[in-house]
Amino acid sequence: MNVPMNESQLDRLQQSLGIAFRDRKLLEQAFTHSSYVNEHKNARHNERLEYLGDAVLQLAVSEHLYRRYPRLPEGELTQMRAAVVCEPSLHEVSRELQFGAHLLLGRGEELTGGRERPAILADVFEAFVGALYLDQGYEAAVRFLEQHLFPKIKRRQLDAKSFLQQTLQQASQGDPVYRLVEELGSGHDKRFVSEVLVGGKRLGTGTGRTKKEAEQKAAEEALQRLEVRR
Repeated sequence: MNVPMNESQLDRLQQSLGIAFRDRKLLEQAFTHSSYVNEHKNARHNERLEYLGDAVLQLAVSEHLYRRYPRLPEGELTQMRAAVVCEPSLHEVSRELQFGAHLLLGRGEELTGGRERPAILADVFEAFVGALYLDQGYEAAVRFLEQHLFPKIKRRQLDAKSFLQQTLQQASQGDPVYRLVEELGSGHDKRFVSEVLVGGKRLGTGTGRTKKEAEQKAAEEALQRLEVRR
């Protein structure tokens, strides 16, 4: 049966995170789903906290990426941020922190597996960040993210072409140039062959159903030749 979190549950959660909320009601609200509010009219759902937490996440992740990758251009920083502040990424961290066990859900949501639903777990992570920001400020929210989210941000979240460009820029080797080498087949069986060159030297070749896919494959081969791990 779904019942409100008691003080011992809140204490265990805070102890596991190493965080002590000044306003415990903010913490409980962060874990209160709208389906629970539909059945308990005096409760407050977490959607406003989720909205605020998303904004805090966008800023904190942007700042982290800006400092962590000083040579990465704006477009690729945006791409990396989108790969971090998204449902799959936040769901993973929320699940690892066992946030689902503390959710307050309506009966229907409980019975249909809402406690494990990726969208709900991602939302509660954002709501928690929003609650922590209100309770203890931006720096406290960043410390939490530094411990639980930022270590998961890796350059492999970039696609092969972006990662190759970043690698070459950091080594001051210039930008990669992609060239269509050949078109094979016709209609639905058509294949494209592309190569990637740096300083006029071919580093990789790839084949795909589209030109973009062929270029990605060429970039992947180039990274292998450069022995770069993602």
